[in-house]
Amino acid sequence: MKLWQKDNTRISEIIDKFTVGRDREFDMKLAKYDVQGSLAHTTMLQSVGLLSASEFSLIKKELENILNDIEQGNFSLQEDVEDIHSQIEMMLTTRIGEAGKKIHSGRSRNDQVAVDIKLYLRAEVLDIKEHVIALFELLQSLSDEHAAKLLPGYTHLQLAMPSSFGLWFGAYAESLVDDMDLLATAYSITNRNPLGSGAGYGSSFPLDRDMTTSLLHFGGLHYNSIYAQMSRGKTERFVAMALGSIAATLARLSMDICLYMNQNFGFLSLPSSLTTGSSIMPHKKNPDVFELIRGKCNRIQSVPNELALLVGNLPSGYHRELQLTKEILFPAIEELKECLHIACLMLPHLQVRDGILDDPAYKYLFTVEKVNELVNSGTPFREAYKQVGNEVENGAFEYTGQLHHTHSGSIGNLCTAEIKKLMDTAAKFS
Repeated sequence: MKLWQKDNTRISEIIDKFTVGRDREFDMKLAKYDVQGSLAHTTMLQSVGLLSASEFSLIKKELENILNDIEQGNFSLQEDVEDIHSQIEMMLTTRIGEAGKKIHSGRSRNDQVAVDIKLYLRAEVLDIKEHVIALFELLQSLSDEHAAKLLPGYTHLQLAMPSSFGLWFGAYAESLVDDMDLLATAYSITNRNPLGSGAGYGSSFPLDRDMTTSLLHFGGLHYNSIYAQMSRGKTERFVAMALGSIAATLARLSMDICLYMNQNFGFLSLPSSLTTGSSIMPHKKNPDVFELIRGKCNRIQSVPNELALLVGNLPSGYHRELQLTKEILFPAIEELKECLHIACLMLPHLQVRDGILDDPAYKYLFTVEKVNELVNSGTPFREAYKQVGNEVENGAFEYTGQLHHTHSGSIGNLCTAEIKKLMDTAAKFS
């Protein structure tokens, strides 16, 4: 029996299975947020006279019991119950009787689902923020630790100029700052209250939406009831864009690591315990973890587009396709958190090779240094450039100068403290 089902209405089993889809699988993630939303809603209903004090006392106590069951892992969806919202309301009604049937006054399942998803996404964004901060701090630490270890820089995958591992690790740390800015924007958009918008057209009950906004600790509310419903799908897209940005940074870092572990580069290595072997080639030490991070994060970057294709041509109002956003976005959230976690476990074990640039194969990295030395001694830049270029063409180029091994000079400035300030500012949302 569905909560919305009338006495003389029966639904085909095949239609029921198709329309419910994977909702039951993903709704468990919304369980505690559904209770939190109902606690706020019923507190408000009592304050405006739609529940008596005694009814609210019964409802509040039992909702808190259900919330405790959820948090203790003693909660499940019954096989014949449509979704988490139905399950909780049915449990409540079974336990306390008629008062449980009153909690839906002034509320549609549309705004109930919308508030659950907002609360869930808000919590997940804050959790992802902590994972990003942990990775950022690790990259900053590795940047300082390996500041003096030189690394070939590349453009077009051709030798370019000297770089350093400090600069390389630090680049990905600063990339996470931009990702955090986008995550903060997603949080701001998520942190708005749709509760009280009903099915998208408000309610004739005297609902106090400011009260539920405060009780649920939202930063603000969706004022227009139609837009509150239209925010479904759009909120998910903004969160997905932030996830995709973080995933892009992580995928690119992973690609660099896979490349630099290749024997033709040999800049990095990992302990055997963190690599995999081959069934036929006994010498293999494969960077499978970083390959999987790269693949998973590339897939996460497709999520905003998948959501856009799902909801991009919907008119205003609620439509059942919005149910599918959960099965697109929720697994991506878990996958990104797993990738961030495993990256933080792996990166401290990277073994950085020293003395790489001592190899004559990298001598052309120093052409710019030689041009700069000629310019500093008074040669016009274009003449200096031509002179060094001719030496390269004739096979006569040699560089005997001393390259700086400091945080500044020809291998760039790490600016670790300045980048830390940027991250502190970007991560202020909570």
